[in-house]
Amino acid sequence: MAEPQVQHFDTIVIGGGIAGLQSALDLADQGYRVAVVEKDASIGGKMIRLSKVFPTLDCASCITTPKMASAAHHENITLFTYCNVDGIVRMGEEIHARITQNPRYVDPDKCIGCRKCEYACPVYLPDMEQGGFSAKKAISIPFSNAIPQVAVLDAEHCMLCGQCETVCPTDAVDYFMEPETFTLTARTAVLSTGFELSPVKDKAQYGNGEIPNVIDSLQMERLLAPHGPYNRVLRPSDGMEPDSIAYVQCAGSRDKSMGVSYCSRVCCMYAIKQAMLLSGALPLADITIYYMDIRAFGKGYEQFYQNAKAMGIEFVKAKVARINEGDGGSVTVRYENQDGGGIQTMDHDLVVLSMGILPGWRPEPYCPVSTDSDRFITSIKPKISPVLTDMEGVFAAGAAAGPKDIVDTISESGSAAVEAAKYMQASEPILETQP
Repeated sequence: MAEPQVQHFDTIVIGGGIAGLQSALDLADQGYRVAVVEKDASIGGKMIRLSKVFPTLDCASCITTPKMASAAHHENITLFTYCNVDGIVRMGEEIHARITQNPRYVDPDKCIGCRKCEYACPVYLPDMEQGGFSAKKAISIPFSNAIPQVAVLDAEHCMLCGQCETVCPTDAVDYFMEPETFTLTARTAVLSTGFELSPVKDKAQYGNGEIPNVIDSLQMERLLAPHGPYNRVLRPSDGMEPDSIAYVQCAGSRDKSMGVSYCSRVCCMYAIKQAMLLSGALPLADITIYYMDIRAFGKGYEQFYQNAKAMGIEFVKAKVARINEGDGGSVTVRYENQDGGGIQTMDHDLVVLSMGILPGWRPEPYCPVSTDSDRFITSIKPKISPVLTDMEGVFAAGAAAGPKDIVDTISESGSAAVEAAKYMQASEPILETQP
């Protein structure tokens, strides 16, 4: 059996979302060689899947795509996509990361991104990049601005008809690909592993994810996106434009029954952002936000909240106890009005759950870095430098260390790059120069 391949870098960045890309670019611009390891088939993380960002309502893709392109074309950055991290350990002065390259069943060196394989494939699957609302082929490029533009074959659903292999002009399709293991070594590492939403199916009171017109916030982002599944906002069950839309806040946060006792910080603001966008897309629709507390914690966030109220978005201070499927595809929301209205019910055409933020990657047992009770990576000096971890030469950035918005994520990613550069400079020998 061949020995695993070893590649050497100055820094390994785990996670290719906006946090990892910012850290990688900041280090690469200083001349350091950086490896970016991403579990998905494309870099870009959650931000490339968003429609707009709060409170400026700037296009999320317009911010993220240039950074993706810069990282892909930077001479000091090497991208490793569709990879799993099997272990990160420190050996002397070096950090060793064991990586498994998952098989795409398409040779990335041969694929030219022509999509002929995708057009020829007869198998359709739900496209989770579009919230599961539309279909994709069993072999396809993940999304239009994915980097790299290399197709991925879903081996579980491929029926081996051979049509993709037949039409491929470069013979890139390889049904016999197997996982490959290799090792990356570096002097430092940045953990920017992002977040996942708490699953809707875990909330029995809200239908366990089985009510068709109850969706999560990332699915709504796709409905609002200009390159979304329908090109307009339609409810999933019957394709009708909803006349009444509700947001349920703290659906997966501040809830010990789901194991998420903390506030996820950004849920209020992204719900308000989406409600404002819906108000523009569906000007006649009634939009209601059921909330326990509004957490408008950043610069301009309170004014953003006040603007939403001025636009006619209704805010109801309440805790939603139960959601049931109603007649004709409607959704019945049962809640306790905290302003003295008692127990009330209301029917809506579409309900969006603001689910909580969970760590995107659990370090144990892969990496000996400590985590807090909320399972996010521990920051040993949160007031001085929140990116420091208890593992020498390893730094955390973005949502890996806790829920945060995009502004704080990018700022923290730059801080992680500075700390990594300082660590490497401190370990370099001092050269005497002539006056």
